[in-house]
Amino acid sequence: MNTLVYDIGESRYINLSDRCTLRCQFCPKTHDELRVHDHDLRLSHRPTAEDIIEALGNPAQYSEIVFCGFGESTLRLKELVKIARFVKTHGGRVRVNTDGLANLVNKRNVLPELADSVDALCISMNAQNEEIYNRHCQPSISGSYQAMLAFLKLAPHYIDDVTATAINGLEGVDIDACEKLASERGVKFRRRELDVVG
Repeated sequence: MNTLVYDIGESRYINLSDRCTLRCQFCPKTHDELRVHDHDLRLSHRPTAEDIIEALGNPAQYSEIVFCGFGESTLRLKELVKIARFVKTHGGRVRVNTDGLANLVNKRNVLPELADSVDALCISMNAQNEEIYNRHCQPSISGSYQAMLAFLKLAPHYIDDVTATAINGLEGVDIDACEKLASERGVKFRRRELDVVG
C-alpha cells in the first residue's frame, strides 16, 4: 500500500513523487533505503491530486503541510499547486522542500504559480560551489547549480519565507560559505546534519 502522507512531529508530509532531478549520494533512496521514520515511501504509481487530498485529512490540524517525499514535488507542478490550494482554502500552511530546479526543468519562472498557495520554500543548496554540488548531488541537467542559485535569489520576490539548507558532515561542504551565499540572496539559512531526516 502506498504511503501518500506521513507525519513527523506536528507536520504532515506529502509523498507526491518518486522521481528526482538529482541523484544525491547522501539520500537514503540512492542506497535503496526507502523508509523515513518507519514510513515506507515507495510508490507503485503516481498518485493524483485527488488521491493526496483524500488521504490528507484536515490540513488545519497540523502545524504545516510539507511537500517532501523521496522525489522532487515540483516535477509534478500541476498536482502540487492543486493540492496546495486545497490546503490553503482549508486553513493549512504549506511548505515545499525542493531542489530549486523547477524553473530549469519547466523552462519558465514557476514562482508566480506557487505564490498564492505556498507559504514557505526550503531549498537544498547543499554546497558552496558547483564542483562540490555536482560531486554530492549528481544532477541530471547541466547548469543545475547556477539554476538553483538563481531560483534562490528570485524566490523571495514571490514567497515571504525562503530558507536555503546545506548538510553539515558532507565532505568538502563549507557551511559558513553556504550561509554567506544564502544571505547574499536575501534568504534564511538552516544547517542540517548528515543522516538526520525530518
